[in-house]
Amino acid sequence: MNEPTFNSSSPGLGDLAPDFEAQTTHGMIRFSEWQEGRWVILFSHPADFTPVCTTEFVEFCHSQEFMDAKGVALLGCSVDSIYSHIAWVRDIEEKHGVKVGFPVIADLDQAVSRKFGMISEPTSATAPVRSVFFIDGSGVIRAVISYPPEVGRSFLEIRRVIEALQLVDEKGVACPANWQSGESVIVPPPKTTEEAERRMEDPSVEATDWYLARKKIED
Repeated sequence: MNEPTFNSSSPGLGDLAPDFEAQTTHGMIRFSEWQEGRWVILFSHPADFTPVCTTEFVEFCHSQEFMDAKGVALLGCSVDSIYSHIAWVRDIEEKHGVKVGFPVIADLDQAVSRKFGMISEPTSATAPVRSVFFIDGSGVIRAVISYPPEVGRSFLEIRRVIEALQLVDEKGVACPANWQSGESVIVPPPKTTEEAERRMEDPSVEATDWYLARKKIED
């Protein structure tokens, strides 16, 4: 794997996440210090007190137990003020009965949003789209998903990506299309003809062909 680098334009897969300092609903943070070696999901939303964003925050709250179990910290971001964030968080907790336990960045000057390429000017020059950055414990961006303002995120997919990425790191495997936790994974393809021959005779894997073989991961 190549050494990760910081991309000063719009960071993508394999880049180091840009460091920043920002005001949040939990106080000032410097991202590199706040992360503390944890996995992080950094996500943006277009605006406080909007209907789709509210449903998403409720779902992030419902996902908190899962994220805690996976060692993943949540960090929200929008260009609203800290006072708007506080009022909205309190409203969500009152109206929807969930606790917003993660910090939300008040990115009034768009500094964080633009560092991460969350502002898509053809969509809006003033509000971020619905971006999700999956950042590992080394600060490397491992996956990015972006949605337009009109479409809410799939939280089943967000959880699936976290499980897949962590399994890939732990077991050195790959995850096939539509993979779900507990299903068979793909083992790395052989790199020599001898290995390819052995692969087809290996009873521990289900080999469709010499380059495509699956196996179950034991708990």
